[in-house]
Amino acid sequence: MHQRSNQFVVTGQAPAIILGIETSCDETAAAIVMRDQSGKGVIRSNVVRSQLDEHAAFGGVVPELAARAHVTYLDHIIAQACREAGIQLSDVDAIAATAGPGLIGGVLVGLTTAKALAAALDKPLIAVNHLEGHALTARLTDGVQFPYLMLLVSGGHSQFVLVRGVGDYERWGTTIDDALGEAFDKVAKLLTLGHPGGPAVEAIAKSGDPKRFKFPRPLLREARLDFSFSGLKTAVRLQAEALAPLSDQDVADIAASFQAAVADVIAVRSRQALERFAAEFPGQEMRLVVAGGVAANQAIGTALKAVCATAGATLVVPPIALCTDNGAMIAWAGAERYALGAHDDLNFVARPRWPLDLDDMKVSADAA
Repeated sequence: MHQRSNQFVVTGQAPAIILGIETSCDETAAAIVMRDQSGKGVIRSNVVRSQLDEHAAFGGVVPELAARAHVTYLDHIIAQACREAGIQLSDVDAIAATAGPGLIGGVLVGLTTAKALAAALDKPLIAVNHLEGHALTARLTDGVQFPYLMLLVSGGHSQFVLVRGVGDYERWGTTIDDALGEAFDKVAKLLTLGHPGGPAVEAIAKSGDPKRFKFPRPLLREARLDFSFSGLKTAVRLQAEALAPLSDQDVADIAASFQAAVADVIAVRSRQALERFAAEFPGQEMRLVVAGGVAANQAIGTALKAVCATAGATLVVPPIALCTDNGAMIAWAGAERYALGAHDDLNFVARPRWPLDLDDMKVSADAA
């Protein structure tokens, strides 16, 4: 497997303009971000084209359709990002693109486009881990300093990550089955609420009774920081089958009870993660950064605010447009790496799976 290049360009902290390309799932996105001498970032443009309409009839993302849409629209999205930023492609200092993890067809479209542009323009290529984009977004939006704790909750990932520095991550917990966003999607499909599931479940839950059904809170008796949502999803299905045919109130109550169980699980695990952070970094300011599309859920947000208030921690949630998949987070992760002198070979291989805490994520100390 190809490893990251050990060759570095001496860039210091000079201002940099980075093009970011994101095609890991069903959003075709590109952005222009500038990082100044002080390390502050400014989003010059952030263009995202959702493929929701293309996939709605299938109740979920169809990988082949997603890849085809990326091929059709990516060039136009990049051109639009440059126009909105008021620059030419030749003005960028480097080109960053998601190289994984994600749907491999989509990842290949974005990464191949980035390689072609890097070769044609003679610009450095920066292959970005999609999860690193999420992990570093709070530094773009809120100037968060290292170290901090990240809770990533999305359609494909649910995990706690200690963020020590650029490329320096330690995963503290993850899902052992379904990701939280996936669980929301499956519950929404079961209740015929449509896709995407997260917003649909949250909307109907507002008129439901969250105490009507006592759904399980998996793994909470265990000390580890892992998640499990498969058993909860099964409990929801069994309850729905027992009540069938479901009334509108049944649907609302099931959704509300499911969401309450999820919020409890997230709250307990977050409290435990913050306790571990306090023990490992005594005296260090505690910050819990939330990333991923599920960060938009208000019930989960309320639960996290209460946990952080009790723990004396600061809750940081970037604007929801930057929590879901977007090009700005990829451009910023590229800018952070570029400032340390890191770049990648044009033969970098796209990765459908790419854990955030792999050794080859690290940026050599020689580059700092």
